[in-house]
Amino acid sequence: MARTLNYRGGGLPFPPSLLFRNLASGASDRVFAPMDRGGFGPRGARNRLRIGGFVCCTGSPGMWGPAATSIAQLAVADINRRGGILGREIEFSVYDAGGPLDDVLDRAEQAIASDEVDLIMGLHTSAVRVALRDLITSSRIPYIYTPVYEGGERTPGVIAIGETPRWQSRPSIHWLAEAKRASRWYLIGSDYVWPWQSHRAVKRYIKETGGEVVGEEFVPVGEDNHEAHLARIRAAKPDVVLISLIGTDSVTFNRAFADAGLAATTLRFATCFDETALLGIGADKTENLFCASGYFPGVGSQAGDDFRDRYRAMFGPFAPPVGSCSESAYEGFCLLEAAASRAGTLEMRPLLAAADNLVYRGPRGPVTVRSGHARMPMYLAEADGLDFRVVRAI
Repeated sequence: MARTLNYRGGGLPFPPSLLFRNLASGASDRVFAPMDRGGFGPRGARNRLRIGGFVCCTGSPGMWGPAATSIAQLAVADINRRGGILGREIEFSVYDAGGPLDDVLDRAEQAIASDEVDLIMGLHTSAVRVALRDLITSSRIPYIYTPVYEGGERTPGVIAIGETPRWQSRPSIHWLAEAKRASRWYLIGSDYVWPWQSHRAVKRYIKETGGEVVGEEFVPVGEDNHEAHLARIRAAKPDVVLISLIGTDSVTFNRAFADAGLAATTLRFATCFDETALLGIGADKTENLFCASGYFPGVGSQAGDDFRDRYRAMFGPFAPPVGSCSESAYEGFCLLEAAASRAGTLEMRPLLAAADNLVYRGPRGPVTVRSGHARMPMYLAEADGLDFRVVRAI
């Protein structure tokens, strides 16, 4: 059987070697088999479970594509080695969730109508989620959305399990106010729904500490010239710049921020951010940079250590770095396995009911899902070169 990845998009922006290392190992046997269609009948009645992974492989958030796809492959291998989901081996296909939304919608329609996927796993921006959710759920296909997001997703059929501002930003803002005496905040984010809604919440949390917002702006996705933004930040003299720029936009901003000499005097706090972004910024440009997340490799739990060991064994020492944004792909599969085991079926309604008020365990530790949202251990960390040093649990 050919071990290939079924990819739907405009061409992989990274070499297949980044995705598939050590494919001759037993752990990878029969993970992906998109060309083997034998035994398939109508959706839900096959001997394999078809999962469509909508992952940003292009555009600003595409920098997480290699790691997210590799981590999804690891999750599939782990589950298939245990016998699959309710006895059905997983067949995983990746669809590019980057680029124009109309193109992503076309891919989703193909995934549902032509490829007959049984479930959608989403690791992409909230703008894509908002565009896809009605199409997916109206087709009675469960939609598990894994990354950090703005909160408030209540569409029947969608389970969002990422970090939200209430549990991620609020305690971090309070800590920075108390420990670093931060009171003046400047907010800069990409111009779409996640930063819009997150900033609304963040302003309330800053007000709780007695602080003030001295500036706010939203930057078109894909913008890499930050000279004007930095001039406004310098003039406002904030104690902290809260960064909700996405993907490579955050990388270029943070590089320019340090090059402008602001890193030594001004704190930075980011949420959709991880070791992949640190690698892009460079070790010498991460001074006074803080991040909050449900996952850091340095937390040191047994589950997290085991996860990283399996990842390295499967993809080798030069695999894309694992961080919170890409690791969330693994969490989505952990949730699916637990909910399906509890429901005893993969039908949408009982599966979603089983996923409510559910506790599952993965690399992040115990995660509780209620009403389509997740509570998990949360940590505040400070950049230390190309790694994060956890400051405290929050």
